[in-house]
Amino acid sequence: MRSFEQIADWVAQHYTVTHMEPFLLALELSLDQGRRRQSVFLSELMDEDGGRVLRISTAVADREHSRDALAKALEFNWQSRAGYLALGEMGGRSYLHLCENRAYPGLDATELERALLRIGGLGDGIERQLQGGDAF
Repeated sequence: MRSFEQIADWVAQHYTVTHMEPFLLALELSLDQGRRRQSVFLSELMDEDGGRVLRISTAVADREHSRDALAKALEFNWQSRAGYLALGEMGGRSYLHLCENRAYPGLDATELERALLRIGGLGDGIERQLQGGDAF
């Protein structure tokens, strides 16, 4: 997959897309044998060398309702081998997101699906720890 458009087309064929606009889409993953759901966002960014990068992210906590989320995020970032936690805004509110950036070269359907499921599943677990439930 060499472009965001190719990725968006593939995702729309395999997942429930809940929002789509140029270079941004949201999908809903079904997890835990359908008992849980997790929203995952895909967007295109430019890296420091001007290359296009796919960002895969999922909200895991509302910053205002998770007092120790930042300390936990820093601990997670130190231990994580895949993905990182960062603050991002959605709808004018600040949320803690689990993110991963992937360069387009070498990104195929199998790798994309693996990354979506890893970020969605790990994000759901972090969300349960920080929020105590299924908020996103």
